Amino acid sequence: MTVPAYRRLSVEERRAQLLDAALSLFAHRAPEEVSLDEVAEAAGVSRPLVYRYFPGGKQQLYEAALRSAADVLELCFAEPQQGPLTQRLGRALDRYLAFVDEHDAGFAALLQGGSVVETSRTTATVDGIRRAAAQQILVHLGRPAPGPRLRMMVRTWITAVEAASLIWIDEGKQPGMDELRDWLVDQFVATLTATAATDAETAAAAREALALESSEGPVGILARRVMPVVSQAAHLL
Repeated sequence: MTVPAYRRLSVEERRAQLLDAALSLFAHRAPEEVSLDEVAEAAGVSRPLVYRYFPGGKQQLYEAALRSAADVLELCFAEPQQGPLTQRLGRALDRYLAFVDEHDAGFAALLQGGSVVETSRTTATVDGIRRAAAQQILVHLGRPAPGPRLRMMVRTWITAVEAASLIWIDEGKQPGMDELRDWLVDQFVATLTATAATDAETAAAAREALALESSEGPVGILARRVMPVVSQAAHLL
């Protein structure tokens, strides 16, 4: 048998290997439960080598792994600005929820905080994910520099997505991922519409977004489901 030639990894390749190993462990257990020995074993290297790349120990490794995960999450909401807004949101949520599904315990530890390795830097990293996601959505709405009401509405929805993701993990990932995605898209449409009722900027953004939707798309389906409910409240008009 031919033995494959050994290839020395570059600094960046080795660092990426260690981060991948750490993320795979943090994905299933809280950071304080993961030791550097386990990271070294998962990466197939020695403990001193881990320290060579992360001399700050587990704290530095955790922060670097968190930043790596943040880079992935921030890209989840990056979508070409083409087609109906709800389709773009649906594809973004598919990527986001796939990450949540793969890194469930680590995702919960990341967002809920309370870890003994949590610092102001890790908190800032998590907040950066939220702000990046919100900014992507505002770009899709054609309002990259919005007023306070629209900005608050989008950031509130991002918070709702996070909360729903954590509850979904806690509930054994029920309902199914597709159903959760559709429900979150409906939530966005409902929140956007409610805010548009009292904010001119949001109303203009909503009109532009809804003009691209079809009767067979998520907004049309939601409207048909809502009508039987609100029709019984005609006395309020």
